Amino acid sequence: MRKILSIDGGGIRGIIPAIVLAHIEKRTGKRICRIFDLIAGTSTGGILALCLTKPDAKGNPQYSADDIVKLYVNEGMNIFRKSPWKSAVPIMNMIESKYPKEGIESVLQKYFGNTMLSSSLTKVIIPSYDIERRKPFFFKSSEKEAHKKKDFMMKHVARATSAAPTYFESAKIDLPKNEDYFLLIDGGVFANDPAMCAYAECKKLFEKTDEFILVSIGTGKHTRKITKSETEDWGLVQWARPLLSVVFDGVSRAVEYQLKQLENSDQNFKRYFRFQADLEEANDDMDDASKRNTRDLRLVAEEILDKQRDDMDVLCEMLVV
Repeated sequence: MRKILSIDGGGIRGIIPAIVLAHIEKRTGKRICRIFDLIAGTSTGGILALCLTKPDAKGNPQYSADDIVKLYVNEGMNIFRKSPWKSAVPIMNMIESKYPKEGIESVLQKYFGNTMLSSSLTKVIIPSYDIERRKPFFFKSSEKEAHKKKDFMMKHVARATSAAPTYFESAKIDLPKNEDYFLLIDGGVFANDPAMCAYAECKKLFEKTDEFILVSIGTGKHTRKITKSETEDWGLVQWARPLLSVVFDGVSRAVEYQLKQLENSDQNFKRYFRFQADLEEANDDMDDASKRNTRDLRLVAEEILDKQRDDMDVLCEMLVV
């Protein structure tokens, strides 16, 4: 039976799936890349997917899921750090990206170095969006054999899939050994929950007769209301970031609905697990890396593990077979 993992985007809220995955590693006694045949991740979920499949010098998994929890705690403020002059002149946030790229790029360099996507320890698919060609772009480790030119550095893949509009500038990714390039932004604009992409890729990669389960982990559902009175006088500037949040959340919920329907109609689709919880006390902003909010996000992950304990028990039994 094939085992597929999908991880949502959500900025600092990636600590939620990281904690859930750390629990799975503890329960099964296996690293995530040794459990799943395919891992899909968008934005922060893409960073998670790449970290979980990065090899060390001996070809073993370099990072555990718990290591990535520490990444969010220790590096979150470095990723989402405004330059001093932008903090002093707030209007600059309206005409430039909120955060300089140097922060996130230094963290990605630290964790990935120059490791290539082709080195991933299991198959991965990472969505991004090509704004020049106006179409989705998928980074796939499975293409490394047939398309050498599509083998990218992991740090560049991570940068591209997490280039959220208004937060970070777009990522210019040069093609290896080629003068061409891609100008990419966050894959969350069309696939914040990449589970449907994972489903399609599973159908393409594996035998038609292969049975499979799909495990999808969210970064928390938005519960903060956007009211009529708030939006009555909103224009382009006021809608910019709330609209991005609405798109990301709406896309994720639509995919969840679609896969629940497919679970009942595809005879090879044996089980769909969706681990998700409401964001109530925790801030749903993707860039709140404060100690208080990372603590609140940990509580959301613990709520998932508590309220969906039965699903987790069934899943872990299936994963060790």
